[in-house]
Amino acid sequence: MGFTLRGPVLEGVLVRLEPLERRHTAELAAAVEEDRGTYGFTWVPTAAEVGDFIDRQLARAAAGQVAPYAQVALATGRAVGTTAYCEPRCWLNEDHLDAVEVGHTWLAASAQGTGVNAEAKFLLFRHAFEVWGVGRVDLKTDARNSRSRAAIERVGATFEGILRNWSASKAPGEEGLLRDSASYSITAQEWPECRTRLAERVARHLPGRPATP
Repeated sequence: MGFTLRGPVLEGVLVRLEPLERRHTAELAAAVEEDRGTYGFTWVPTAAEVGDFIDRQLARAAAGQVAPYAQVALATGRAVGTTAYCEPRCWLNEDHLDAVEVGHTWLAASAQGTGVNAEAKFLLFRHAFEVWGVGRVDLKTDARNSRSRAAIERVGATFEGILRNWSASKAPGEEGLLRDSASYSITAQEWPECRTRLAERVARHLPGRPATP
């Protein structure tokens, strides 16, 4: 039958990752326009494009290519960004997921630096390693995107190198051009240490409260 990429609801203490639906459109449209100056080389839909973005993600989800999420801040109950599992790979057995990428991630300016990103990654990685039993999780970004690369490194991923002309550039004015991508990963062997580091990062945003168990 084969593995089907489908992400369940993943809930922490700062963020709940809900499978992306059209009902998230209005909140994401508001979130995306808070301050677009932080997005740099990352493509993020405008408020007018959010509906089409969700439709495209849902079409990819139906084809088994992506499991998209809305990131819902538990402090407000509002969607403040998106993320996704993508690029599923079943190398050894079609019924078992061996590797997956985490991508399509953006957060509203007000949610950045709040611990939401750290906990979202914690939840995604934990499910991938501890439920699906993957051997690795990948993360990629434009090689020029120092902000995104620093965020990836903070979650404990290992830099593997630059993939030249790897994918379409998302930078404004570079339509039709290819970009170099910085490739990172976390392996199953590295997950226990990464898990501890991420839990500690989340805990720093929760005075007097434990991180997600």
